[in-house]
Amino acid sequence: MAFIVLENCIRCKYTDCVEVCPVDCFHEGPNFLTIDPDECIDCTLCEPECPAEAIVPEDDVPEDQVHMIELNAELARTWPVITARKDPPEDAEEWDGVEGKLQYLER
Repeated sequence: MAFIVLENCIRCKYTDCVEVCPVDCFHEGPNFLTIDPDECIDCTLCEPECPAEAIVPEDDVPEDQVHMIELNAELARTWPVITARKDPPEDAEEWDGVEGKLQYLER
């Protein structure tokens, strides 16, 4: 079972989680992070590091976010790996908790 990055990461893109990942399974897009389900070892280290609470175990993905399971896998195949923390976008706090952010995902 892998961990999944949910919609709340979109436009927040905090990267605190990537530094604790022992297998470098995070991938970075323009305004979102994704977890490669084939690389994730379910170590649980990333989940508490996410200020936006946008990382959950696959079994705990809310019903309205199930589409994020496949989206994480799809985007991880093309986006580069990220292993070091970066500053979040200047407006990250304003976007934290906003619903329906999938429309803002940049590929």
